[in-house]
Amino acid sequence: MANLIVLFSLQLILLFIVAFPVSTNAATYNVLRYGAKPNGRTDSTRSFLRAWSLACKSKKPATMWVPRGTYLVKTIVFGGPCRSKRVTVQIDGKIQAPPSKNFRITGNTRNWILFTGINGLTINGGIIDGRGSSFWNCRRYGGNCPDGAISLSLNNVRNGIISGLKSIDSQFSHMAINGCKNIMVRKVTILAPDQSPNTDGIDIQSSTGVKIIDSSIKTGDDCIAIGPGTKKLLIQRVGCGPGHGISIGSLARSRNEEGVQGIVVKDVTFTGSDNGLRIKTWPRPSNGFVKNVLYQNIVMKNVRNPIIIDQVYCPGGNSQCARQHSGIKISGVTYLNVRGTSATPIAVNLHCSATNPCNGIKLYHVKLTYSKRPATSFCYSAIGISKGKSLPGNCF
Repeated sequence: MANLIVLFSLQLILLFIVAFPVSTNAATYNVLRYGAKPNGRTDSTRSFLRAWSLACKSKKPATMWVPRGTYLVKTIVFGGPCRSKRVTVQIDGKIQAPPSKNFRITGNTRNWILFTGINGLTINGGIIDGRGSSFWNCRRYGGNCPDGAISLSLNNVRNGIISGLKSIDSQFSHMAINGCKNIMVRKVTILAPDQSPNTDGIDIQSSTGVKIIDSSIKTGDDCIAIGPGTKKLLIQRVGCGPGHGISIGSLARSRNEEGVQGIVVKDVTFTGSDNGLRIKTWPRPSNGFVKNVLYQNIVMKNVRNPIIIDQVYCPGGNSQCARQHSGIKISGVTYLNVRGTSATPIAVNLHCSATNPCNGIKLYHVKLTYSKRPATSFCYSAIGISKGKSLPGNCF
């Protein structure tokens, strides 16, 4: 009998260890311990900052933990550098911006949640809710509106991971990656109504080695916007739409602008989006460029402009762009195995700069239909080749 009791006790101990592992190599800082309230009404900003400060100062790997519940957080900056090269933000609940009617609280700042100057950052799970509806209405009806806040920004972050996060209803862009290196974004979900203005999914600029994989983006603007200085970007297994597609640009906002190169977009599906694969540049002088871009294994489902290069992009009207041509040099862009349906007759529209023709454009096995017929193509100042399926009007 005594042996059975000892054996049973050992089994309970082993079960406890498996269910509640004790780590001697990491420190956890629970925001509740520092005063955060999971009721969605109490301002928890200071509590989050306190938990972050301790995690960032830890010599060993540390976790800032946001348990289940809803937390009201105003504009907040999680700054580095941190002592450890592994800091995790584990979000098991929802982080919520101030009520939509108070949109100016965050709208007057560029960023709502900002991580900056950190090496070795992981953000896991959870929901962030920008509560942007009143801000969108202000924009729609021409009110005296602030610029709006990006929900989640990474500035000068190296070796970062964002995994399993859900971002909803941002005021402005949902996520921005600026001046970063080696960032993995995986299994994220981004949601905003299709008529919400300027709610880009992910904006990338001046960053190298970003990967966006296994994600779903449904917004009112670009699913992913690729800005100047972006290098070695991989976008794979992403669902996009509604929205304005995956865009390189707009570029040529200024004369001296970093180039975009080494972009791979593969195994992506566009559903009901305004654009699919888009490169857009202002018709202005610029030293910038776009080169070495691969679009591979792309599916279009009722997309208005499946493939588009627009080097006369001028949303403000011709007065801003009269008698100018884009200085952006576009070269080495490959479209390989692009198939599906176009919502307009012209599925491939390559309108390149009159003074800097697009060079090295390759259309390999592009099969797009409109109303059950082959769609057509239009090209201006574009030089390249096509192989396999060709659309009527092919200009190569």
